[in-house]
Amino acid sequence: MIEVHQLQKRFGRQTVLEDVSFSIPLGESLVIIGRSGCGKSVLLKHIIGLLQPDAGSVRIDGEEITTMDERNLIRVRSKFGMVFQGAALFDSLTVAENVAFAFRRNKTMSAKEIAHKVAEALEMVDLPGIETKKPSELSGGMRKRVGLARAIIYHPQIVLYDEPTTGLDPVVSDSIDKLIIRVTQHLKVTAIVVTHDMRSARRVGDRIVMLHDKKVYASGTPEDIFHSTDPVVRQFINGIADP
Repeated sequence: MIEVHQLQKRFGRQTVLEDVSFSIPLGESLVIIGRSGCGKSVLLKHIIGLLQPDAGSVRIDGEEITTMDERNLIRVRSKFGMVFQGAALFDSLTVAENVAFAFRRNKTMSAKEIAHKVAEALEMVDLPGIETKKPSELSGGMRKRVGLARAIIYHPQIVLYDEPTTGLDPVVSDSIDKLIIRVTQHLKVTAIVVTHDMRSARRVGDRIVMLHDKKVYASGTPEDIFHSTDPVVRQFINGIADP
């Protein structure tokens, strides 16, 4: 589904990504970990075509996107759903209007059809019947769920999660993790999760990739990573500061 090959990206004199390569098969849930500033968000932006690399390639479902024009990039991006770190809901809109935002210019769907899709998406994230509420009336965990409903309403093939459990207590974080797993399995989507939450990484990932020193430093199953004897990996997953 996704192939990243020898990706390189610099901003001025600063190299952020260097020779990054990995692939994600259809239906896999991949977790990307690494210290702040290591290039995780920059990598996501390359995968969805928001940034162009200085070298290397990104293939989505067999198509090279680094050389695409904007029209074709828009077509490829329609395969993606995105769950933002802070949910990124529009405060002035209701929950239903937020979830249906992707359909705001769709003239072929009736209001009744859109309302049905909104209700279906909210049901999937365990928030039925809250269509008329505003984001200010929701808890942090509920806002995350609404953000996920918005991402999955048009049944994307790939869902990107940027720090989905940041700022949530452990109980709510666990419920979000279980929801990610359920959505991935129910919709049969390919998932990419960027997180600093090691409990979450262990729960939701089929495989974990760790970025360090501009490259893919480690890759493997959660068991491989959490039982690694590599000092850099151990330091990160155990949250130990440099001496």
